Amino acid sequence: MHHCIVTLNPPIPHHVSSPHSHLIFPHSPRLTQSQSHLIFAPVCVRAHSVSNRTARALDVSVSKHSPNSSGPNGSVHDWKPKTVGVKNVDVATLGNLCVDIVLSVPKLPPPDVRDRKAYMDLLSASPPDKQYWEAGGNCNMAIAAARLGLHCIAIGHVGNEVYGQFLLDVLQDEGISMVGMSDNNTNVDSSAASYETLLCWVLVDPLQRHGFCSRADFSKEPAFSWMSKLSAQVKTAIKQSKILFCNGYGFDELSPGVIAAAVEYAVEAGTSIFFDPGPRGKSLSAGTTEEREALNLLLRMSDVLLLTSDEAESLTGIKNPVLAGQELLKQGVLTKWVIVKMGPRGSILITRSSISCAPAFEVNVVDTVGCGDSFVAAIAYGFIHNMPKVNTLAVANAVGAATATGCGAGRNVANLEKVIELISASNLKQDDKFWNELIDENFGVEEITSLSNLVVDGSDNRLNCVSLQKVVSELLPKLKSAQFKRKVPF
Repeated sequence: MHHCIVTLNPPIPHHVSSPHSHLIFPHSPRLTQSQSHLIFAPVCVRAHSVSNRTARALDVSVSKHSPNSSGPNGSVHDWKPKTVGVKNVDVATLGNLCVDIVLSVPKLPPPDVRDRKAYMDLLSASPPDKQYWEAGGNCNMAIAAARLGLHCIAIGHVGNEVYGQFLLDVLQDEGISMVGMSDNNTNVDSSAASYETLLCWVLVDPLQRHGFCSRADFSKEPAFSWMSKLSAQVKTAIKQSKILFCNGYGFDELSPGVIAAAVEYAVEAGTSIFFDPGPRGKSLSAGTTEEREALNLLLRMSDVLLLTSDEAESLTGIKNPVLAGQELLKQGVLTKWVIVKMGPRGSILITRSSISCAPAFEVNVVDTVGCGDSFVAAIAYGFIHNMPKVNTLAVANAVGAATATGCGAGRNVANLEKVIELISASNLKQDDKFWNELIDENFGVEEITSLSNLVVDGSDNRLNCVSLQKVVSELLPKLKSAQFKRKVPF
């Protein structure tokens, strides 16, 4: 018998980029394929592989609302939702609620799957002290959004054990409501392992190399595959929300059919859908039939798509991020914005008639984990408040950058004070050469706008420059007022 000793040291920054960083635990073997591509098939999703009872609950077909992927006049904007109720919630997140446990270990586990599983079981046998715990997954986005003054709810599942209570306490402390996805009629034993809160073990060795693992990595089925339908409470939460946020990691927990059902219901309820496929987009596009169909549904029916430049290229085969974004818009049914995250350079917002660019803010980066989630939260803030697009990018870049100055995600994501401080400093990473080369093509749009350090606004035949000074003067009053308008969860 082999014994493995794990030393529990205080948490350390665990997502700092390093030449030694690599993924020890590959994500979800059920998603791993040698090739990936995006096929925009007709939008029709049916959960063929589930039981008859599940299939009846999850059968969805967007094509009945948009038979030609457009309205009668050939415009996707002619399409109307079936119902639009009172929207008293700003953002609802779907699934992907987990507890990150950050540990320093003497060595990372071996590559053999059985040995890795045994290693994780050993870690799980004795829960580490709470100093190693942090809220993870979609909690990052919800917390960042709540700190901007948005009313947020988290839709998902947590177990009845200490980890589940920890997540509930963190969300409550941040003013975020929780709507459980459990079906009261399910026959699943609440004490079973498949019912427990999903844990993500973040392991760091003395060389700062990282390993990530959860029980979802060792199963061909999602962690909560026993979920078969949306409860009445979940449907109410979606209907009452202005935005439903989904990401690719939700497929680790929920079946493609359940995710598709949530998307379908959001469309019918007139709830805007934000989708960030993340690294999962590539593997989902080469996954099972149900996974590909659910991904296709999300890409077509989301109002806002958020991707890195690499992810946009992976899904479209187009290297230029603007052209890739335009292709996603072209293939979309309800898509209004495609936002491409350019990492330390900034971000781009692409619509059918315009392109907006915003360079990143200069900061001392400590840890990049949670930056993307924080960025999404600020995009939702700008979307809900109908802010100018370049202002929305500016505040999103600032919130993401503010998170990067801290250590870790969860409760460590950006707070308003730090965001206001960063925006007030008005220190952009100006890289005119990069941005000029990027937009030096004929994209066939009416307007290209860029955030600039220029003191006054200016434009030529090709580019409209908006001064950072002007944007800051418009953002600061909104952000400062948000400090006094934190909404109380319903």
